[in-house]
Amino acid sequence: MNRILVGLIGANIQQSLSPALHEDAFAAIGMVGHYHLMDVDTLPGRTLPELLAAARTAGFAGVNVTFPFKEAVIPLLDDVSDEARQIGAVNTVVIDASGRTTGHNTDRSGFRTAFAESFGKDAAHAQGALQLGAGGAGRAVAFALLDLGVASLRIYDRDHDRARKLCADLGERAQPLDAPEPAAAAAAAALIVNATPIGMQGHPGLPMTPEVVRAGQLVADVIYTPLETEFLKAAKKRKALTMGGAGMCVHQAADAFRHFAGRTPDIARLKRIFAAAAERRTAGGLA
Repeated sequence: MNRILVGLIGANIQQSLSPALHEDAFAAIGMVGHYHLMDVDTLPGRTLPELLAAARTAGFAGVNVTFPFKEAVIPLLDDVSDEARQIGAVNTVVIDASGRTTGHNTDRSGFRTAFAESFGKDAAHAQGALQLGAGGAGRAVAFALLDLGVASLRIYDRDHDRARKLCADLGERAQPLDAPEPAAAAAAAALIVNATPIGMQGHPGLPMTPEVVRAGQLVADVIYTPLETEFLKAAKKRKALTMGGAGMCVHQAADAFRHFAGRTPDIARLKRIFAAAAERRTAGGLA
């Protein structure tokens, strides 16, 4: 097989850099690959089941799945990996030649590797962390934070039931934050992670007040559109150490590519392609 069709199902994904990453990675191994965006914001009336069925019918080798479908896709799949089932979210679906679908999660490993590159693999060890958001991305990030050795993890979500459910899955190191806002918990944490879409292009605002951020805190955001959110800019001004979503995007894409193509891509090359694509996006007047 030297031609391959994959894609992304989600909302507000027109500025995704995944097409550039995957198409170049396919070219690097001698394949002609096309990465197709299936954006429900530009396909009014199309549902997740319809788009997944269309991908199967069209002969896709797989699809990535992003906000708001990472949890909703699970019951539509024929099989789910043990890790994705534990997390409760899928961001990568492999479709075999017979049309059978298997869900995986590469957000967990993507965030974990990016965090280690940015802050050091032991930076979260034995520390207290606050995570904002308990949705599809948040579930993967929370498990990654446990992998990184946090001593305690507070989870804040505007939907308190969602935060409670995630903490129940995470175990004794995780506790839901039922307060009306997370500022007090943020002030006490060594690490703050925004795993909500707030701050992304199309989702303006701040996920919490940055006024409680202090010098030396680690502040991470899973968003890469823009590369540096207003929340990270504010945290940086307060002398926090910050990490945007670019590294997570690259590393989760590398792991997804392994599922699609059965080959390990060149990470250094993926980073160069990401940087070039992001620069083109910015030059085009986009975040």
